[in-house]
Amino acid sequence: MSNPKVYIASLGCPKNLVDSEVMAAKLNSCGYEMTDSPREAQLIVLNSCAFILPAKEESIDEILRLAQHKDPAFGVCRHLVVTGCLPQRYGESLSQLLPEVDLFLGTDGAAHIGDYVKRLAAGQVVPARTIFSEPTFLMTADQRRVLATAPHSAYLKIAEGCSNNCSYCVIPQIRGAARSRPLDDLMREAESLAAAGVKELILIAQDITAYGKNLPGKPTLDDLLRQLVTLAGIKWIRLLYAYPGGLDSNVLGTIAQEDKICKYLDLPIQHCNDRILGAMNRRGGRQTIVNTINEIRKAIPEIALRTSLIVGFPGETVKEFRHLLDFVKAFRFDHLGVFVYSREEGTPAATLPRQVSQKVKEERRQLIMEEQAAISYQKNQQLIGSRQWVIVEGKSDRQDYAYLGRVSRQAPEIDGITYLKGSNLATGNLLQCTIIAADEYDLFAEVASC
Repeated sequence: MSNPKVYIASLGCPKNLVDSEVMAAKLNSCGYEMTDSPREAQLIVLNSCAFILPAKEESIDEILRLAQHKDPAFGVCRHLVVTGCLPQRYGESLSQLLPEVDLFLGTDGAAHIGDYVKRLAAGQVVPARTIFSEPTFLMTADQRRVLATAPHSAYLKIAEGCSNNCSYCVIPQIRGAARSRPLDDLMREAESLAAAGVKELILIAQDITAYGKNLPGKPTLDDLLRQLVTLAGIKWIRLLYAYPGGLDSNVLGTIAQEDKICKYLDLPIQHCNDRILGAMNRRGGRQTIVNTINEIRKAIPEIALRTSLIVGFPGETVKEFRHLLDFVKAFRFDHLGVFVYSREEGTPAATLPRQVSQKVKEERRQLIMEEQAAISYQKNQQLIGSRQWVIVEGKSDRQDYAYLGRVSRQAPEIDGITYLKGSNLATGNLLQCTIIAADEYDLFAEVASC
């Protein structure tokens, strides 16, 4: 008799994806076989996101879509389980809203999903249809993962939760206060990933610059980086989500000195206007951001900087938006994403006066993205003729460029890609390539001759 199959859908950020990988391993140990088709799965798990309104809407839409597979005409699903941020944020109210779901598990559900699914499969009564508690889960190296990423690239979640308490953000409510994993535990997991063939480690947390502050001895991000670069199998180490002002000279010096650390930083600044930053409850103001960017570029001249912005924050005037647009033009980020402000219940910003209309927010987002497209195009054009290390991601659907890859200035999923000319290129290999063309977001390259 074949093993029952499970389909896991993961929405939202890479941090959520790591939780999905942990759940996949736990269900695997319970006898479930992974499948890429919800139609053939007896168990369907959706790891949801509820960060902002569009994420909540996507989660609800996906629940309803996946629930169709409980109909024998569309699948063989016996149980639909929803985990993660949506149940953690909305709790028992989801039970009446979504009767299609058999079980809701909050953000700590990753640690216990195997036990609950066993009960469901055996027809036993689960204590409650919605199970959530104060978030305390912090994964360890002992918890196996089934990687959902390409086998040569993996996320390393160095911490959970956040203590920054930005006025627009629900993450501290959903994920709890910042708590870091011990350095030796992270090294054990990194060693295991390297032994499994991972070549690129991508460090993630809500704020990687807060790493170690709650741990005995207060190890730092720099301490972690200096140990990770000693791992023989790891070729690239990438840093995501660094709070402006949280990067010290030690970290910048290590990034500059160590070839294994990608000259790439994700530095979400959110805004540049002092009044808006104050209303957002962001630490530091415009000058802190300017100083940080200048220090980074001085220490690492070849750095690729990504940032994210919020437009349409309550009370944002035309003049304040123009400050932001002028800032983007002046500081010329390599990669940039823009969120329209989402009014989230339970956050201080939701009660602020002078909420900006959706139409205006969308217009402001479009203006910045148009400006950024021009900046990205110019920066990519400057790369033509240069030699870059490219990690091969797999085959493309183009005849002229048969393979896909990424240069070190491109993070998976969020930045552009590099199209590669060549034949018989092995996925996961790092190759020296020459950039021969570029557009706004993507590069085009050929394997360099020696």
